[in-house]
Amino acid sequence: MQYRTLGRTGVQVSTLALGAMNFGSIGRTTQDEATAIVDAALESGVNLIDTADMYGRGESEEMVGKAIAGRRDDIVLATKAAMPMSDERNHRGSSRRWLVTALDDSLRRLGVDHVDLYQIHRWDPTTSDEETLSALTDLQRAGKIRHFGSSTFPAHRVVQAQWAAREHHLSRYVTEQPSYSILQRGIEAHVLPVTEEYGLGVLAWSPLASGWLSGAVRAGRDITTHRSAVLPDRFDLGLPANRARLDAVERLAKVADEAGLTMIQLALGFVTAHPAVTSALIGPRTLDHLHSQLAAADTVLPDDVLDAIDEIVAPGTDLAAHEKFDTPPALLDPALRRRVRNR
Repeated sequence: MQYRTLGRTGVQVSTLALGAMNFGSIGRTTQDEATAIVDAALESGVNLIDTADMYGRGESEEMVGKAIAGRRDDIVLATKAAMPMSDERNHRGSSRRWLVTALDDSLRRLGVDHVDLYQIHRWDPTTSDEETLSALTDLQRAGKIRHFGSSTFPAHRVVQAQWAAREHHLSRYVTEQPSYSILQRGIEAHVLPVTEEYGLGVLAWSPLASGWLSGAVRAGRDITTHRSAVLPDRFDLGLPANRARLDAVERLAKVADEAGLTMIQLALGFVTAHPAVTSALIGPRTLDHLHSQLAAADTVLPDDVLDAIDEIVAPGTDLAAHEKFDTPPALLDPALRRRVRNR
């Protein structure tokens, strides 16, 4: 396992980090299975575990808490807040009112008195940066969080939050957690240059592109992955974006074969090769999944392989741009990009 400094925090984290989204009902992973996955990950050298309050409405945090009991000090523990936790309108977002409550709930479920990294799961357009950063700074000073970061923020919001922290003399986000894979490279054009400019650590989620790069999705085979059952539209080959992905996967499989690599090694090696990326988040549902992904822990792709990948999916290109979570609202809502006419 390799280790890198998380942004400018001085904290050393493994280049493969364990994402716990699949713990519980989402991934049909039991507590015993989750504990076995955590045990094997830690034994391999993984030292960063990432979860979120909304994963199973707290179920993932509870399972992580039980799995790490008695060895908290050896783990860099990260969780997130801001996504809806109930139908109550104020049980979401990044207001001070909600973050104070949400963090206490997360600490209780995890069975700890602090987390090392507390992340705002999505940008909340209804709450000012000053409000959010002020709350996070106070929680940091109270010792409940060591550092805080953002997740899936558009590049301009990352910049705006950095400016707001300086303007109001508050602590700043020290990490960003974006979606990044060979098939979704859009952040290379905007988010990653910004994280490098501000010295943010980057924890890349979905490096296997929801299973497209796991080796299980190939031409001529039925797609039977767990994710395809949950999100069938993302694997419907009647859609142009999915046909483009399948074509890319077939070409990438040839590159992997010629390099003596599995598709997983190619995919994870690509993500961790970018100088802006600190860690790739893997989210196994089973021990077999974990071991196949840990096999990429020491994978370093040579230039000729990276060049071949660039020929298949050009730098800065998203093959499924409609699945992005950091798209500016005006690109999704026509009313936001049309001036209101005087009547």
